Amino acid sequence: MNLALFLLASVPILVLSWPSLRRPRSHGFFRFFAFESLLGLALLNLGVWFHQPWSGLQVVSWLFLLASAFLALHAFALLRKLGRPTGAIETTTVLVTSGAYRYIRHPLYASLLYFGWGVFFKDTSMESSILVGLASISLFLTAKAEETENLAKFGAEYTALMARTKMFVPLLSSPKNRTFMADA
Repeated sequence: MNLALFLLASVPILVLSWPSLRRPRSHGFFRFFAFESLLGLALLNLGVWFHQPWSGLQVVSWLFLLASAFLALHAFALLRKLGRPTGAIETTTVLVTSGAYRYIRHPLYASLLYFGWGVFFKDTSMESSILVGLASISLFLTAKAEETENLAKFGAEYTALMARTKMFVPLLSSPKNRTFMADA
């Protein structure tokens, strides 16, 4: 991986994440580490994106990447249209429960998770395994922290959404939903 390119691309991530990095319980704190892991993973595997395009792993990779792109576009559109943000997309004033949000609580984080695994399948090296693992853990912690924030913001409505949806993958059973660091 080109360290200079990684450091250069990390600057905007750091600038955008700086306020959150000062609040370790916020979803933005964990999201910074997810973004950095995904950036490292993408740069690490940049040279193999189009090698053996019809191999099994490449096909799986492209399926994950297509699902990631579709889900990201779909979720952003829903948040803009139905979430009535007061500024940034994260400042929605209405809980969105239709479209992908009808089945999963975190379509945007799911899209990042699918992106990470799509890039991982480009080259399943030890370095890629570590980075996709770090990204996956960071995205899980991001989602858990955001759920605590959403419970405070939307209350019983969000509790009901948690009861009927999955975190990242529809139909995938998940551990019992709990708030993250609620009383810590």
